[in-house]
Amino acid sequence: MNLVKLADSNIEKYGKYTQICFDDKEYSNIDIIGNAKRLASGLKNLGIKKGDKVVVMLPNCPEVFVSYQAILRTGAVIVPMMHLLGPSEMNHILSNSEAVAIITAKDFLEKIEPVRANIKTLKHIIILGDDDVPGTTNFNRLIIEHAEQAMEVDIAEDDLALILYTAGTTGTPKGVMLTHGNFCACAINSFAIDAKSHDDTTLFVLPLSHVFGFTQMNIGYLAGNKMVLLRRFELEETFRAIEKYKVTDFSAVPAMIAMMLNSPLSENYDLSSLKTVSCGSAPLPAEVLYGFQKKFNIEAIREGYGLSETGSIVSVLRPGSPQKPGSVGQLIPSLEIRLVDDYGNEVAKGEIGEITLRGPSVFKGYYKMPEETAKALKDGWLYTGDMGRLDEDGYLYIVERKKDLIIRGGFNIYPRDVEEVLYTHPAVLECAVVGVPDAVMGEQVKAYVVLREGHTVTEEELIKHTQEHLAKYKTPKYVEFVSGLPKNPMGKVLRKELRAMAAAQLEAAAAKE
Repeated sequence: MNLVKLADSNIEKYGKYTQICFDDKEYSNIDIIGNAKRLASGLKNLGIKKGDKVVVMLPNCPEVFVSYQAILRTGAVIVPMMHLLGPSEMNHILSNSEAVAIITAKDFLEKIEPVRANIKTLKHIIILGDDDVPGTTNFNRLIIEHAEQAMEVDIAEDDLALILYTAGTTGTPKGVMLTHGNFCACAINSFAIDAKSHDDTTLFVLPLSHVFGFTQMNIGYLAGNKMVLLRRFELEETFRAIEKYKVTDFSAVPAMIAMMLNSPLSENYDLSSLKTVSCGSAPLPAEVLYGFQKKFNIEAIREGYGLSETGSIVSVLRPGSPQKPGSVGQLIPSLEIRLVDDYGNEVAKGEIGEITLRGPSVFKGYYKMPEETAKALKDGWLYTGDMGRLDEDGYLYIVERKKDLIIRGGFNIYPRDVEEVLYTHPAVLECAVVGVPDAVMGEQVKAYVVLREGHTVTEEELIKHTQEHLAKYKTPKYVEFVSGLPKNPMGKVLRKELRAMAAAQLEAAAAKE
């Protein structure tokens, strides 16, 4: 199976139906695939061939669906790129991937032009819209001027489908190489335990340029469900879309869940159609989980766990299964898991170890980075760098990123344990805990806290609050109040930026002494 056949099977199974709602317009599955076939012919005439890399830098819109399927039909490789990136990140992705073309919007040309001259491989800039821009190719004209025809390209399961550059939360962005087989396995096995059906309406607020958005798109081809597409997450627009289209489900990150929970705007809309919400990318505090389920009267928040290196989904709470707060559910079919110690030995059930995975959705490696690939893939197992444990029912619990572990005086401290306690304080809206250098203990615990509007609390009071629930060695020595936490476009907290900020503050203080 490849991703072209997966999309074509949607039409064979369901016939014509409204696949996408966007800006109050409807697009059928026939429209999307037909335009993809015509665009594929246009790309072929531009000289784009099997194995070429084509960047797509667009916000959520139907043209992303069309572009992805068109690129795949030529045998080329998709390189998604978030339009929020800065020049240095864009330059790295375009040059490292050796992109031959980029599909984007006129509004982003001013971001592309400064780096364009540095990318010797970049031959085509394809622009959405009706305007003809000198030095570019018009997206709409490529579709209009080319016939809908089958591409004579042999696409194998092991052929690259996508190179996804990591968000750089732990270092320089790496190009994750994912094949047609990786994505088909992830979509098919995730759909096998999904409650989604042809009658459901799914809201898309997460970026399609992210691996999770890409996989949800592929699951949509299998489910045949209507997809309501928003350019980005905005609170009132999200509530409006749920009411208007009677949305049954959507996927989000914890920051979005918390914003919806705390917003009074929800009272202005009928959200009774909503049944389930899937949540991943970062830990969801129990207080937020229970509060959201009660406020919106939904069946469940289905917490899950995924990685770019596995085509997204690894585990998820299955429909009808007992909810265990703190857990990210059970593995999807076809994936195997082992939790290992620092020497690669499997730990006993219930003990904490590094999560390693094996199965058909595990990636091919990092693009042009053999040493990094060798570190991640050992004897067929993917070493994730995430610490977790399994309970007696096979539920997985993510404890922390291995690199985020705090070691204070020889004791291991997991930031999530501290954050869960901080979230129980009524004044805390958001928080993140990191380790900061300490000459005596090696590291100390520091909490960065965003307060709820209208609430006040002191550093001493929050430290005392944590000491009432945790062993003293786990509690913060420092608490700093901030207006917001640094996050990547998916809403994941950038702990490396917090650590760097804390280190700079310590250096500045030492210089004054």
